[in-house]
Amino acid sequence: MAEQFLAMTIGACDTVMVSSVGEAGVSGVSLIDQLTQLFIQLFAAFATGGAVVSSQYLGHKSDDKARSAARQLLYMSLFVALLIIALCLPLRRLILNWIYGGAGEEVMQNALVYFVWILLSFPFLAVYNSCAALYRSMGNSKISLKVSLVMNATNIAGNALLIYGAKIGVAGAGIATLASRMIAAFVMIYLLARPSAKNSGRIYLEKLWKVEIRFDMIRKILKVAIPSGIENSVFHIGKILVYSFMSGFGLAAIAANAITNTIASFSNIPAQAIGLASVTVIGQCIGAGEKQQAKSYGRKLMKEAYIGMFTVATAIFILAPLLVRAFNLSDEARILSTGVIRTCMVANIFFWPMSFTLPNILRASGDAKFTMIVSNISMWLFRVLFSFLISKYLLYKFPENTALALYGVWFGMYIDWVFRGLCFGVRFHRNKWLDKKLI
Repeated sequence: MAEQFLAMTIGACDTVMVSSVGEAGVSGVSLIDQLTQLFIQLFAAFATGGAVVSSQYLGHKSDDKARSAARQLLYMSLFVALLIIALCLPLRRLILNWIYGGAGEEVMQNALVYFVWILLSFPFLAVYNSCAALYRSMGNSKISLKVSLVMNATNIAGNALLIYGAKIGVAGAGIATLASRMIAAFVMIYLLARPSAKNSGRIYLEKLWKVEIRFDMIRKILKVAIPSGIENSVFHIGKILVYSFMSGFGLAAIAANAITNTIASFSNIPAQAIGLASVTVIGQCIGAGEKQQAKSYGRKLMKEAYIGMFTVATAIFILAPLLVRAFNLSDEARILSTGVIRTCMVANIFFWPMSFTLPNILRASGDAKFTMIVSNISMWLFRVLFSFLISKYLLYKFPENTALALYGVWFGMYIDWVFRGLCFGVRFHRNKWLDKKLI
């Protein structure tokens, strides 16, 4: 949970510090955050695939194969990150105009500047995510927590120096993020490749420069990573489409949505952290052939996820007006943010863990294809279609208050959570996921 909290603060610090530039700066950073989440989820999918395979090998007492899976994970993640840079950097203006054509020129200029630095940080983020997932697969999350602390401290210091000191606005936020991810990646590689790693952990990296491709291992990783990558990518494509038609709701709605996403993400930390932990716990149980133990731990993990979500979401619901004041917003955007945040906290308590923690438990056994199918159907049918229809209805009904349509977008998302949560709950109780072992 501590690591997830620190990870969330990078985006939050960028948003808070860039807010000193004005709403156009906040909106530009928010547009890029939404777009780059699509790519970041690809790295997360590879990390999940590698962690699931490594955890199952560790549970099976096959440490040498777990180390082989670790190397293949690192090679794949780095290759994909470099490919994204090669494709997106020269086409960045075309991409942003195509997706966010409705945004104002000032917002678009800020987005273009921020996009360059975030793209350059992807290889380092890919390496960090992969290494952090490997440490978690061994049951050691303290290392990634400490490195995350260093990464966040670097980001905050860089923001303060470049935004407030050098006065270079969103470029400063981007450069600080690049520097923080670069340091985190080098530290992680050093820790896993140093000689003492052989004695301190079951997974370590040797002679990384001597590239050895193992297609049999890659296939096992991709069996989880491809469905997860498709699921997460389509999920964020849907979010981007929603964000695209929402860009016409006005600057107050865009800024309110950005702040709501930033604050609401903190309420997900307990359930999200337990979802990450489930990859290790359930993966090792499945690798050891302990199916009933896997299901028992699955129930306990879900109970803890709900308790954590209730605690944090209730606090945010109560403190929402005070939290919103930390951002440099207009009165209209501040009032709108407070209202949307409170509806989100209610929905989070009841629906978020079933929608996003439980599928991680299913994936840890190798049951990634089912979660992909359910998530894609739910995304397009409810989040995209219903968000569009509800927001358009509110625009038609209250044409003088375009910001009100933002509620329609969020309520479409809540319906999506309900549907996918029901599907995943039925899958868990029917036990079919317990037969999806990868090794």
